[in-house]
Amino acid sequence: MIMISPMRSVLYMPAANPRVLEKARSLPADAIIFDLEDAVAPDLKTDARKRACDAVRTGAYGRRTVVVRINGVDTPWGEEDLAAVSDASPDAILVPKINTAEEVADLSRTIAAGNAHTKLWVMVETPLAVLNIAAIAAAGMAPHSRLTCLVLGTNDLAKETGARITPGRASLTPWLSQAVCAARAYGLAVLDGVYNDFADAAGLEAECRHGRDLGMDGKTLIHPGQIDICNEVFSPSAEDLARARRIAGEFDRPENAAVNVLSIDGQMVERLHADMARRTIAIAEAIALA
Repeated sequence: MIMISPMRSVLYMPAANPRVLEKARSLPADAIIFDLEDAVAPDLKTDARKRACDAVRTGAYGRRTVVVRINGVDTPWGEEDLAAVSDASPDAILVPKINTAEEVADLSRTIAAGNAHTKLWVMVETPLAVLNIAAIAAAGMAPHSRLTCLVLGTNDLAKETGARITPGRASLTPWLSQAVCAARAYGLAVLDGVYNDFADAAGLEAECRHGRDLGMDGKTLIHPGQIDICNEVFSPSAEDLARARRIAGEFDRPENAAVNVLSIDGQMVERLHADMARRTIAIAEAIALA
């Protein structure tokens, strides 16, 4: 049986704001990221850290995946963030500005020393991270590694490279595809970067579809108003699900156990398509339970 936790919509929320932390309990996002980094001013970071840890400990966020993005470990707040958040034991800790596999190994050891539950997510947001993406992803295969997800930081990638983010994201697509390939090669989830214009529903939908078609599991978001569009785009459609069930059902028949290719509804379908179909079914079932 394929076990999947949907990650269609992953919403950043500033941890310094108590009303935001409360609101997160009722939002239809698949995952919530309590942000201690970009969304929090320097003089509020210590308070935000405590608020995020307290919120995690309430356990009040239901089936949502609860993540805390800490400040970079080389900043004045990073090490204290990592220690405090590890102790609070969220589902995952998101670490920015990761550049090497060695950093992943070090972070995994630190988190493992604090608890047995929390996973590691890392931001891919620098040119060096893109150049090292295969090694970074491969670090998730090491014994005791906590790495489970790559998160694209498209704004930072644009800043660091001078690339312009235009409709269709031609400048970013090669880097996004590299991250998807690395994630799939080593069994990781991968999330697309944010869409900055939260009032532009059509632009958001187009970018969600682009990320979905590249193979992303979902998209990081900056506003609750973006959740519904993101959930819709990254959910299997009724037609997709019906087709997946038809394909999986045919390959599951006892008489087809040794068959690698079938003709289904006038099309030649391989066993690899049955594997893809089962994943689609698993995603739909996980969404139905959320």
